[in-house]
Amino acid sequence: MIGRAVVVVMDSCGAGAAPDASKYGDEGSDTLGHVARAVGGLHLPNFEAAGLGNLHGDLAGVPPVGEPTMAFGKMSEASAGKDSTTGHWEIAGLVTDEPFATFTDTGFPEELVEAVEHDAGVEFIGNRAASGTVIIEELGEEHLRTGRPILYTSADSVFQIAAHKDVVPLEELYRICRIARRHCDRYRIGRVIARPFEGPPGGFRRTYERKDFAMEPDGPTLLDHASAAGLDTFGVGKIEDLFAGRGLSATVHTEGDADGLARTLEAMRERPRPGIVFTNLVDLDMLYGHREDPHGYASGLAIIDRHLPALVEALGPDDLLFVTADHGNDPTDGSTDHTREYVPLLVAGGSAAGVDLGVRSQFGDVAATIAEGFGLPPLGGTSFLAEVL
Repeated sequence: MIGRAVVVVMDSCGAGAAPDASKYGDEGSDTLGHVARAVGGLHLPNFEAAGLGNLHGDLAGVPPVGEPTMAFGKMSEASAGKDSTTGHWEIAGLVTDEPFATFTDTGFPEELVEAVEHDAGVEFIGNRAASGTVIIEELGEEHLRTGRPILYTSADSVFQIAAHKDVVPLEELYRICRIARRHCDRYRIGRVIARPFEGPPGGFRRTYERKDFAMEPDGPTLLDHASAAGLDTFGVGKIEDLFAGRGLSATVHTEGDADGLARTLEAMRERPRPGIVFTNLVDLDMLYGHREDPHGYASGLAIIDRHLPALVEALGPDDLLFVTADHGNDPTDGSTDHTREYVPLLVAGGSAAGVDLGVRSQFGDVAATIAEGFGLPPLGGTSFLAEVL
């Protein structure tokens, strides 16, 4: 049995093109590898010691080591999709067979937009696929002048609503998004996302008050089983949003990855045991991957690297730490969209150090391992508990 499982998801930290990347137009994608080359080599001493170079194999500045301090491997995704919702659900043991709907080419159907506008009492501008920062710059002044929220999407299944905080207060923006969520369910749209921004024209900046309104998982997850068994389940960052609040004892939202890591460490020290701490670190994706910024991406990785020893040191003798990702977002591929990639798998605690976990066929192996460790009902996937504990 284990006392606590800590799962840290480095949002978008892909580790090379998945076997089926060509189906998604992502041949040759490699978030970690291409970031490393673009910046002339990464400096990640703690990840290097853990075995990040061992699982990737071609990571400039992060070579393989002879005696890794953590178990290492990588996982491919079994679910249909390459977004945060499917990735996190699969990490929690739920494989999504039917992909969420996307509207990249056409924008959202008129009947959907009109239904949301009618019930929310608003009129949108936009309704097309775009980079969030770009469309805010393009339509921000019109939004300020008219008060009409900006509606846009991407290659992912997202219904995104952007509004300036001085024009549409946060709670009003969240209200509009909750109404949109109800209508988006029948179109199988994965997430409705509130995208508040502030500042003057030419200096617009998005804030950390973003909120995701996801579809409820359409099957049981690790969090559901853990909660039903009386375990403490604590979500850090946008975990609450991605699971529609289900299966969680308590949650905390964060302002950046340094804050998310600090909140994770705090939870490890203070939350009841036995239990699960489930953390999403969003900056790699939101700030750097979607903005095609490999240098920023490298700096974001360095922040996580600096916090890694404290997380490992906070583990109890029967605790396990899992560090992984939910998809890729190669910031050098000329696209602002997610990429279909392997994700890294690093595990600390028990006797994990130096164990080669190989290439796993689904993210759900993490959930299977944790479920076995807590004696919970199986969720699919293949447990590697015996290899690390």
